[in-house]
Amino acid sequence: MIFGGVCKIMKYKTEIDIAINKFIGKKGALIPLLQNVQDIEGYLSKEVMSYVSKKTGIKLAHIFGVATFYSMFRLKPQGRHIIKICKGTACHVSDANSIMNEINYQLNLSGEQDTTKDGKFTVMPVACLGCCSLAPVIMIDDNTFGKLSPDSIGKILKRYE
Repeated sequence: MIFGGVCKIMKYKTEIDIAINKFIGKKGALIPLLQNVQDIEGYLSKEVMSYVSKKTGIKLAHIFGVATFYSMFRLKPQGRHIIKICKGTACHVSDANSIMNEINYQLNLSGEQDTTKDGKFTVMPVACLGCCSLAPVIMIDDNTFGKLSPDSIGKILKRYE
């Protein structure tokens, strides 16, 4: 893992250094810096956060605290397609849990696993997608699917094969 992380840092070192130089010394710039780094790598690995810490002088604990507090940051790789499952009130009472269970079943995800082994999908529960009239609703990438039942999930997922 560390070897892979070191290789990854070397692969993206120039781009990460450019991002660091763009924000270094600017007050309140940690969030945009981490956003830029995440855009480069696809997520915030421990190795890259450590590298940012060493280059900026910002304590690793602070960087990690920010990265784990804000839901926009990922600490592990994500799939090519992001499935957001609405867990808001309207979706919850419309049985969003059965939709989530069916998606996890169809994608063979279990426990804390949120990304398929082939790296095709990452499943993310979200507070609200703002489509309450379509409850229960999911969003895959930029496409919204509503009025769902567990039976409709297979057809939707096949569109992304």
